[in-house]
Amino acid sequence: MKKLKLENEIYRTLVANYKEWLDILGYAESTVYYLPNHLQEFFYYLEQNRIKTINQITTKTVKEYYRHLQERGNERRNGALSKSYLNKHQQALKKFKEYLQNHNHKGINIHLKSEQEPTEEKLNILTQSEIKELFTATSYSHDTAKIRMRDKAMLVVLYSCGLRRNEAVYLDTSDIYFDKERIFVRKGKNYKERFVPINRKNAEILEDYIYEARPQFKDSHVHEALFINKFGTRMQGTSFSNRLQAIIKASENKTITEKHITPHSLRHSIATHLLQQNVKLESIKTFLGHSSLESTQLYTHLLKTIENEGL
Repeated sequence: MKKLKLENEIYRTLVANYKEWLDILGYAESTVYYLPNHLQEFFYYLEQNRIKTINQITTKTVKEYYRHLQERGNERRNGALSKSYLNKHQQALKKFKEYLQNHNHKGINIHLKSEQEPTEEKLNILTQSEIKELFTATSYSHDTAKIRMRDKAMLVVLYSCGLRRNEAVYLDTSDIYFDKERIFVRKGKNYKERFVPINRKNAEILEDYIYEARPQFKDSHVHEALFINKFGTRMQGTSFSNRLQAIIKASENKTITEKHITPHSLRHSIATHLLQQNVKLESIKTFLGHSSLESTQLYTHLLKTIENEGL
């Protein structure tokens, strides 16, 4: 929904501070952008219903707002808001409750049940054969060899290691423990650190990039960043997204293109593939760096949807 203008100065300040809080905690750029927008829509609803302070928000207020969302039309296409989109609105409110509690406020009561089987999410999952196509496409994703090798290394950390985009951005060369076949993730969500396993084949891809391609980038010897750009500085999230789109384009696979793949889609994909291989949910939770098993369990619903529809 287009940005709604808030008249209440307190609400405007809360949206700005909430956005800054999410950014400081290390959430993905998309989360830092969208969740405050969803919160702003909630505040706009409060203003329209003459609720001037957050202390006036009740469980009934939240439930009525959610019913309003369920009945609101989708501005981009016909029909109602998707279950996936409704879940993101829920996430915005639940994170706002957490924000308030972290700032010495009792928070707000949110008794909303997550929408099951987010039908749109399954479209963003790549099959294992499609993942192989992307790796193959890195052989011709750019005219320059060092970029192609960096593309392949990027796929390793985003898919094979299941890292969030922001985690990949802040990887340093010293975080790759080749002897222990581990990657140290120091910039995880909420700044939680973890080790992620890496197999020999993927380790060799990273070795080729670090020792053959990376030294060809400007000022590579003075920077610790694993992924550096043509200017000799740390490669940022937008560049990861742009390079992924270049790889997808190089694959010339229409099906992959239509799935609207993002770096986070690769993380969703590896989680789903691990479930398909009967890896224990607790192990996947540790691998992904989830703080609770509830987050990981969402993939079981997603896998069920995929299998039911034969995708």
